[in-house]
Amino acid sequence: MYAPERQQEILRLARDGGRVDVLSLAEVFQVTAETIRRDLKALDRAGLLRRVHGGAIPAGRLDFEPDLAEREGTAADEKDRIARAALAELPAEGSVILDAGSTVARLAAALPLESALTAVTHSLPTAARLADHPGIQLHLIGGRVRHRTRAAVDAWALRAYGEIRADVAFVAANGFSAAAGLTTPDLAEAAVKRAAVAAARRVVLLADSGKFGQEHFARFGDLADVDLLITDTGLGPEDAAAIEAGGTEVIRA
Repeated sequence: MYAPERQQEILRLARDGGRVDVLSLAEVFQVTAETIRRDLKALDRAGLLRRVHGGAIPAGRLDFEPDLAEREGTAADEKDRIARAALAELPAEGSVILDAGSTVARLAAALPLESALTAVTHSLPTAARLADHPGIQLHLIGGRVRHRTRAAVDAWALRAYGEIRADVAFVAANGFSAAAGLTTPDLAEAAVKRAAVAAARRVVLLADSGKFGQEHFARFGDLADVDLLITDTGLGPEDAAAIEAGGTEVIRA
C-alpha cells in the first residue's frame, strides 16, 4: 500500500473511531511505528488530523466525546489496573468523592465488601455500583443528567459540592497535560468536576495514558491541582518525571 492510500485509510479510521493510536495502526498496516508517525505528521500538517500523545484525533474535534458504552470498552485492561491501584489510596475510614468516568466507576465496583466509607457521587453508573454495598453510606448528587455521561450537572450539583469537604476525590478527565491542564468536552460537566476537586482535601486523577496530551474544549483545573495521578505504563518514564517535577506524584500501574 502506498503512503497516500494508507493515510487516507488512517483518516477514515480516525473519523469513524474518534481516535487512532500509533501501535495499533502499525499492526494493522504491517509497517513500523515510525512510518505511522510520519503519516500522522503529514495528516496533521494538512490540517486533517491533530496529533496527540500516542496517536491522533480528527481535526476540529477537540470537543469529541465518546458515549458511555464506548468509553467502557476503551483501554479496558489499563483501566482495570488503574482502578486496582487506586484501592490503596482509599482512606481507612472517612469520605470520598467519586467523579463521573469509566475508570472511577471501575474503582467503585472494586471496593472491598469490608470498606466502610461515606461516598459522594454525581454519576448514576457509579451510584448504581455502590447502592447495595453494605459498608458504604452513599450520597447521590442531583441535577440535570447528561445523557451522554449519565452525570448530574448544573446548579443543584454545584451547590451540593459546595457544602461538603471530603477526604479524597477520585476524578476523571478526557485529557490531561502540564500545558493544558485537565480538560473535558462539556462546560457544565467541567464545572461540576471543578467543584468536586475543590471539595476534597486530596485529589487523585485516574486517567489512562491515551488521554495524556489530549486537549478538550472545557478546562476544569491544572495538573498541579492533582496530588496523585494513577495511569498505566503507556505513559513513558520521561513524561511521568516531567509531571512529578510539577508537584504531582505519578503511579504507572
